[in-house]
Amino acid sequence: MAANISYESKPWLKSYEKGVPESIKYEELTMPDYLEKSAKDFPDDAAMVFVGYKLTYRQFKDQVDRFATCLTEFGIKKGDAVSILLPNSIPCVVAYYSILKIGAIVVMNNPLYSDPELEHQFKDSDSKVLITLDALGNRMIDLRPKTKIKQIVYMGIGDFLNPIKRFLGKKLKKFPFADVKAAPDVYRWMDCIAKYQPNPPKIKLTFDDIAMYQYTGGTTGVSKGVILTHGNLSKQVQQIAAWFPTFSRGKQTILGALPYFHVFGLSCSMNLTVYDGWNQILIPRPQPEPLLEAIRTYRPTFTPLVPTMYIGMLNHPDLKKTDMSCIKGAFSGSAPLPVEVIHEFQKLTGTFISEGFGMTETCPVTHTNPFNGKQKVGSVGLPISDTLSRIVDLDDGVTDMPIGKPGELIVKGPQVMRGYKGMAEETANVLKDGWMYTGDIATMDEDGYFFIVDRKKDMIISGGYNVYPRDIDEVYYGNPKVEECCSIGVPDAKRGENVKLFVVLKEGQTATAGEMIEYGKAHLAAYKLPTEVEFRKELPKTTVGKILRKELRAEELKKRKK
Repeated sequence: MAANISYESKPWLKSYEKGVPESIKYEELTMPDYLEKSAKDFPDDAAMVFVGYKLTYRQFKDQVDRFATCLTEFGIKKGDAVSILLPNSIPCVVAYYSILKIGAIVVMNNPLYSDPELEHQFKDSDSKVLITLDALGNRMIDLRPKTKIKQIVYMGIGDFLNPIKRFLGKKLKKFPFADVKAAPDVYRWMDCIAKYQPNPPKIKLTFDDIAMYQYTGGTTGVSKGVILTHGNLSKQVQQIAAWFPTFSRGKQTILGALPYFHVFGLSCSMNLTVYDGWNQILIPRPQPEPLLEAIRTYRPTFTPLVPTMYIGMLNHPDLKKTDMSCIKGAFSGSAPLPVEVIHEFQKLTGTFISEGFGMTETCPVTHTNPFNGKQKVGSVGLPISDTLSRIVDLDDGVTDMPIGKPGELIVKGPQVMRGYKGMAEETANVLKDGWMYTGDIATMDEDGYFFIVDRKKDMIISGGYNVYPRDIDEVYYGNPKVEECCSIGVPDAKRGENVKLFVVLKEGQTATAGEMIEYGKAHLAAYKLPTEVEFRKELPKTTVGKILRKELRAEELKKRKK
């Protein structure tokens, strides 16, 4: 009988936590509206803390208004794109809300990206202004002529330190301090905030207006700009808040460690905090030491993190002196979380880590385990409110699979993107009749819990970051010594997966693994770099000459099990 359960009967609803609705009556408020609301309700409460520097909701709103005025003076109008290239920091959050407030489009960029990766995103998005870090300032000034960026605004972590910390930071090289060369249209963040008045133009925003181009993947030709509307962002945050009915507005502290340039951190940390009037502890470098230090100092109650962050903390010597019992809500996504990590964390905090699933194209959350309810270890949980989910036949993409049988996971809901910027064909491949085809192979059980079985795509997840093998392969195909290459993910206890590169050299050429890794440094973000290189005379291929990545992976896993 169970095999005949279909998604139409929504079997997951019976597993919902008490108080979580099947459907939400959405408030027609955009994220800047929610900031106004929280600033009105909690004016003197802490909105964020960064390297010890505190900003209240009143000050947060004031800075957003001032920077929105600054952007308007720069000539930014509704529909213009503005890029942010920052770690989690006060300017990152303030700039994001300022851009949205004046109807401009936010483009979040990864500070670890190489210049070719960034150039593609700046050009593809038509970004006109860039907000970045002093340490990246000179590189960005040099890159600017290749793009449509006119003004560059830069911040320094030192700007937020008190004089003693600033002095010690410089002396001990604890915080990077960088000199940015003089160039036209280059401004300091603090100067912009001081110079402009908090009176930006009033811009009418609707749920249909574009709020963001959020990029997936990496290098040119691969990275796609996901179009997210104000409706996508607002409805997603209302969905997340509805999933946690026991966490009321105000009085909570969130560990803002997930990178905000990724949509997971953006929705589940930054936007959720502003929506609920919570305090966010901004962690620019989410390594075990600063994470544990932040837990000891600020006693966060809510921690959305990726598996590598949980694993890193549990294996760090500082764990012994850290009381984790303050954590009341823990959430994990982006990669599977080992069962022993869930159990160990629960032992220390009394809190179970809820695993979820999402993707850039869905803002990102589509599934998560009930927070106070039946948690199934290894499952990504249930479709959240207003989200439909199906498992369809891998070949025809339409026929629903029986309970427990694998197929492609497809989803439908208000958090699903409008499409990819300027890529109609790519959009049509994944969006069909409102259904988002995830490319992930999954199963659903009779209780409506979903389990990811495999990735249809060959994506590697390293340290919580998505790495697309094609990005890496393309870079190495540009090496004059390389005839063929193929990259795969190999298991790593710390990072989840590392990149291994297989190379066939051109006849008469010689090279070392070190040389290949060095070559990659100029073209790839550090977390995409291969950690292992194997040279081969030939690579396994199909009859039509396509390299069998799957076979290389199977060989590698077999070898490692011995």
